[in-house]
Amino acid sequence: VAVPGRLPGSPPPRGCRPAAMEGTGRPRGCSAGGPAFQAPRPSSSRAFLAGLLWGMKGRTDPVRPLSMGLRASTFLGVTDIPLMLRSPFAPACADLAVMAEPARTKRILVTGGSGLVGRAIEKVVADGARQPDEEWIFVSSKDADLTNAAETRALFEKHRPTHVIHLAAMVGGLFKNIKYNLDFWRKNVHINDNVLHSAYECGVQKVVSCLSTCIFPDRTTYPIDETMIHNGPPHSSNFGYSYAKRMIDVQNRGYFEQHGCRFTAVIPTNVFGPHDNYSIEDGHVLPGLIHKVYLAKQRGAALTVWGTGTPRRQFIYSLDLARLFLWVLREYDEVEPIILSVGEDDEVSIREAAECIVKAMDFQGELLFDTTKSDGQFKKTASNSKLKRYLPDFKFTPFEQAVKETCNWFCSNYDIARK
Repeated sequence: VAVPGRLPGSPPPRGCRPAAMEGTGRPRGCSAGGPAFQAPRPSSSRAFLAGLLWGMKGRTDPVRPLSMGLRASTFLGVTDIPLMLRSPFAPACADLAVMAEPARTKRILVTGGSGLVGRAIEKVVADGARQPDEEWIFVSSKDADLTNAAETRALFEKHRPTHVIHLAAMVGGLFKNIKYNLDFWRKNVHINDNVLHSAYECGVQKVVSCLSTCIFPDRTTYPIDETMIHNGPPHSSNFGYSYAKRMIDVQNRGYFEQHGCRFTAVIPTNVFGPHDNYSIEDGHVLPGLIHKVYLAKQRGAALTVWGTGTPRRQFIYSLDLARLFLWVLREYDEVEPIILSVGEDDEVSIREAAECIVKAMDFQGELLFDTTKSDGQFKKTASNSKLKRYLPDFKFTPFEQAVKETCNWFCSNYDIARK
């Protein structure tokens, strides 16, 4: 279909796809509520320059648009050449339209914005990390059911993000995972597919999704690193959640290879901090322990920790993770995921974590371990060597300080905390 102002064979505008144009006045993938796409018809001189720049297209970098052509157009005083002019070898998501437009606000959509990591990112941004060209939009399950494709697409059409941090997921602790593995698989697969495909169809420039170290094989060598994700089955206790999260890595690679999309993922170790889910039954180990200590202190009872206390974990403070998320969004250009974690030497046992919480909350009672309860995976020590190569000087909050701040937040916000 001939569209005025487009070179023959050139790709459609950012966020649109070439099919289903007949009789609609707009390409499929554009907002139904927006105006029909009408590119300006070039004059003969502009058409000549467009042809000249088309012939200058570079072919050594299949992802980067033609900066050479853009510099030539600026030098010659031409500012309105067709925006979709670019190499036919450049994938759809690396659109020249983004490069040719003047500097504009980045609209960053954060799914799962009311959760542990989302609230941490919101705080870090509010405390001064926001850059002048950024507009942040935090959404939760109240804004859309991301398991529903139509609602997800409507959310993207409403906010028109240029960047996405994808945190939304069905999550839970060890015992909830054991009980509902199928639910964890189905819901998370639907959420992830809907978010990534809506991002692709709406022309989002970059997506950063959040994985977990539980996706790594149960039987492996340590420390685990980013190359080992698919080397074997995950631990049986949470295979539903783990496989669903692994599929994000598969989709990211697929969207890049087929469409050139810059979708990537981070793999944090055990996250904790303010606004966590402190449910004793369904929460993760550290917030669950904090709630247990709070109740034991109130009742003057002993503290009982489920399991032997011997499993080991690397814990990362949510505010540290939030700062790293901003770096990944702005600076990290790989499609391959990156582990965000404290070092191997900072790994602690569950017993040590419980003792740290006891100290932070000044609990004077007896500490017991219920060895009839499952320990789950014994260890999943992760290497942060890739992160250290990028950010050798990044400073993590000391574990005891982070635990103390988290306990203080929970005690001060007990009535409103998720539990």
